[in-house]
Amino acid sequence: MYAVCLRYARHELEAQDLMQEGFIRVYEKLSAFRMEGSLEGWIRRIMVHTAINHYRKKAFQMERFGMEHLPEAPVASTAVGDLGEQELMALISELPDGYRHVFNLYAIEGYDHAEIAAMLGCGESTSRSQLSKARSFLQARIERKEDLTHAGRTSH
Repeated sequence: MYAVCLRYARHELEAQDLMQEGFIRVYEKLSAFRMEGSLEGWIRRIMVHTAINHYRKKAFQMERFGMEHLPEAPVASTAVGDLGEQELMALISELPDGYRHVFNLYAIEGYDHAEIAAMLGCGESTSRSQLSKARSFLQARIERKEDLTHAGRTSH
């Protein structure tokens, strides 16, 4: 569950706080678990909701950090496949909070835009826009990383 919390947190201490808060909620709601489905999946949902609620309490606003200049182009499907898991997670952690949360909820947790909109208190179009901007941000970072790697190979 720590890995789930890390995906939503900005740093390890925040992830630890989220995990602790999540397990307190698990304990409080344990009597509501109906033994249908996996306990791990049920706990995972509580952790995700705990992380999202944490940011909503902090007067979460969908971010517009000057990233609107990024093109709304589709991300190359092979770009992510060339990265290792740790590299990809490091790139995801660089995303602004709004982009990172929507990306995690959609691409990793498997929620649809209607569910994400309900969780984050925004519109479905905002969820789609945030996802598109997250993908563009990641693609730009991946391309820059590839350019640096390619430049390093050709200079030898």
